Amino acid sequence: MGVAAGLLAGLMWVSAPVAHAQGRDSVRCGSDDGRFQRCQVPWRDAEMIRQESNSPCVRGDTWGVDRGGLWVDRGCRGQFVEMGRGGYRPPNNGYYPPPGYRPPDNGWRPGPDWDREIRFQCESNDHQYHFCQVDVGGRGDVSLVRQLSGTGCQEGYNWGWNRAGVWVSKGCRGLFSVNRRW
Repeated sequence: MGVAAGLLAGLMWVSAPVAHAQGRDSVRCGSDDGRFQRCQVPWRDAEMIRQESNSPCVRGDTWGVDRGGLWVDRGCRGQFVEMGRGGYRPPNNGYYPPPGYRPPDNGWRPGPDWDREIRFQCESNDHQYHFCQVDVGGRGDVSLVRQLSGTGCQEGYNWGWNRAGVWVSKGCRGLFSVNRRW
């Protein structure tokens, strides 16, 4: 083995992912102190392969994937892999409640002045996708207050929202109102 081949093999070993799930890269993502946390991944979708928290991890409620990446909230912590690669389905060795499950009220509430309206601008410059991160809350909603672009802003087409914030694309620029509710 030549020096160049040995160096290349060494570099490949250093850059190889540490964690694997049936040959797939995995990432550990956790909500510290019950706060919303985003973990950057290049995936379009993910699945949890191991829950590592006592707090429930419910897809769409305390964890999910959107254009901004993988996100967790309210104490959910676990290991995730990219969905749909290789057909692997992990054994159900973690806590996976049924769809629509809402954890019992444990008395925890966000700080004062959390339930309120927040207004901000979110802009798709050069017709590119852009995500404006703001915690909408589990029962909040978002509305377009004023369109600021010559391009029409149409919900579901070039703007939308989820629990993690607002996305815009295709030239939509606007003033948005988040009616944040716990």
